[in-house]
Amino acid sequence: MARVSSDPGWLGSAPDLTAPSTLPAHTRIERWLMGVIERRDLVPGDKLPVEERFAASLGVSRMTLRQALASLEKAGTVVRKRGRGVGGTFVSEARIECDLTGLAGFTEQMQRADVRAGARLVSAATIAADRAASDALSLPPGAAVHEVVRVRTANRRPLALERAYFPAEVFPDLLEQGLTGSIYRLISRRYGQRPQVASESLEPVIPTEEEARLLRVEATTPLMLIERTAYSGSGLALEYARDLFRSDRVRISFRTGIGQADGAKGTASNS
Repeated sequence: MARVSSDPGWLGSAPDLTAPSTLPAHTRIERWLMGVIERRDLVPGDKLPVEERFAASLGVSRMTLRQALASLEKAGTVVRKRGRGVGGTFVSEARIECDLTGLAGFTEQMQRADVRAGARLVSAATIAADRAASDALSLPPGAAVHEVVRVRTANRRPLALERAYFPAEVFPDLLEQGLTGSIYRLISRRYGQRPQVASESLEPVIPTEEEARLLRVEATTPLMLIERTAYSGSGLALEYARDLFRSDRVRISFRTGIGQADGAKGTASNS
């Protein structure tokens, strides 16, 4: 059960909104709440007081308070949930930073963030490549590929749904190996094929009912799709993947440099 945070210790630190200021009241409320959360007077999972009581304690209208909460929700600092008995405004968990620069696998990404990574295998099968997979992996239509679908977790909570395809000719017995750890590490050690560069694209999407169920989100929750083709140093396509990340739990970042080649096969291209 969420802790309802009405501790006068943090409510008592509210700014005097009647004092002259160049900032509108909702901006001052927003900045004050950010400070309360940064000091950890409010922690992830805490439920804020109901709007009517909260607004009254601040001496503002519910509309002004809602403006502040809307800005915090847009920034991912709070989340507003609906439902009798379970609804309200809650402090969000800090988003996990996923840096696409350098082609780090999920396990390495989570290690960087000091988060425990995990994987649950949903399915693994050798199938005929569809058009997207065959084009990405430079294979003839219908060529054999291993499809591996996994739910990736951070601190035991679903963070991403991975759907990856590997050329069966390059990795003949891949499905006989343990697939709940780092597959990049596995293919590097067992097959001598190390992904070194990739072409990646990002796109917001709405999940299917099955994807929402696996990630434990509402079917209307926007997700971030990362579509990736990973190559060896010699330019051999090793993996085609479509990863769905929970946008409420992760922040995607990457670094670029002026003068780098754009979109060339075998070079990293994060767009």
